[in-house]
Amino acid sequence: MLSFRPARAYGAALLAALLGALLLPAGTAVAADRTVQGGRLDWGLKSSFQKYVTGPIANGNYRLTGGSATVGQSLFRFHSAQGAYDPDTGAFEARFTGGVHFTGHRKPDGSHELDLSLSRPTVRIAGGRGTLHADMVSKERGTGKVTDSRQVAFASLDLSGIDMRGGTSPVALSNVPATLTPQGATAFAGFYSAGTPLDPISLSVDVAAGAPQQPERTPETPKAEQPPQKQEKEKKPAPEERSGAVRDAAVDWGVRRTFREYVTGEISKGGWTLADGAQDGGALFRFPQGKGTFDAKKRNLTAAFAGSVRFKGEHIDLTLARVTADVRAGKGTLSADVTSAGRTEKAVPLVTFDAADLTPKAGLVALTEAPATLTERGSRAFGSMYKAGTAMDPVSLAVAVDEGARLPALPDLGSDAGASPSPAASATASGPASAESADALEKTASESDPAVATWVYVAVGAALLAAVAVATLLVVRRRRTTPN
Repeated sequence: MLSFRPARAYGAALLAALLGALLLPAGTAVAADRTVQGGRLDWGLKSSFQKYVTGPIANGNYRLTGGSATVGQSLFRFHSAQGAYDPDTGAFEARFTGGVHFTGHRKPDGSHELDLSLSRPTVRIAGGRGTLHADMVSKERGTGKVTDSRQVAFASLDLSGIDMRGGTSPVALSNVPATLTPQGATAFAGFYSAGTPLDPISLSVDVAAGAPQQPERTPETPKAEQPPQKQEKEKKPAPEERSGAVRDAAVDWGVRRTFREYVTGEISKGGWTLADGAQDGGALFRFPQGKGTFDAKKRNLTAAFAGSVRFKGEHIDLTLARVTADVRAGKGTLSADVTSAGRTEKAVPLVTFDAADLTPKAGLVALTEAPATLTERGSRAFGSMYKAGTAMDPVSLAVAVDEGARLPALPDLGSDAGASPSPAASATASGPASAESADALEKTASESDPAVATWVYVAVGAALLAAVAVATLLVVRRRRTTPN
């Protein structure tokens, strides 16, 4: 749904613009077009494809990248929109951050026959026509040929009945139908043909007036040039010298996507709560207000952070608090106080991560999505739900070592991204038979995570045993009461 101004206002606005063009004195600034500053795009790509990937045929999964989140039913949320909007013509462009990586049909060598990534979606609208562009990396079915496409025109958008002119902030579109383009079909590795309906898109972005454009001025007569004077520049310390106390720091970590889906899914039916300053970014949690020390020469870091997160549902009550990060010799460890079943264990090393490059840049030390691996004690902290060595969500770390350095903002994912159920939806569309057979399959928690599968298998097995017992009892009773 798009926000509009009253239509009758356009006549007055047009008249004012014409008079302004005639009467505007020289040297007056002219307003610029509006800029898109923040917002999000919700899109499932194609629900049946999700089911096919996570179902028993492909036996695969998907991984979110760049801070994306899962929301609602089979939706991925791409965040932090940037772009431009012209309310007079309706021209619109919004570039979003984040991505999703699908893998399936695992081979003996560990690679995957199905390997497809979509990232950085961009919505462009002009002249009443809309297109969704995206970066795509895919492996062609059968041949294994890898295609890497940047900002390919992936899907056409049906804007019937939508007038993009005159929108106010935020500009929002809801459930806009999307159709696969010929270029998109190629980038989709041939899984679907051009013209195949995709999941509809929804977006909401904030727009702000751009800085006024300064008019051209008549050049003045140049004054006599004065010889440049030398200015003593303040010598900034080299990166190796910037050691000492940490000015500010934050660590972003989502624990594990499938764990969050399990907590909020049909089995646990729970959620999480944040306290003591922790922030919810949808696909990750931010633990802020880091304090500690940094040795730039040795690339060593010790920092403790504020905030806590509590996961609670059926069969689970787990709290992580007093998160710390310790980096030595290029290896990092993320620890926390773990409270479970009323018992607290202090400073449990949960995951290890790669931290080879801690070189300060502009006074900021940053690690972005460093791969993280569960430790032995971390496995016990999660009730042995995951084995030691399991890949957990990546760790992002930002440390300000200079007074003026500023930490990056938490990705714009929205507060409703945190308590989302596991993706589950049905959709029907044309496509390859193997992929479309997934339309009849529901995505369950057991398909999301092998650790959760145990709960599902036990429940199903118990139900089957009970059914067999009842059937056997009925047969025995019937034989006893039926005459020969």
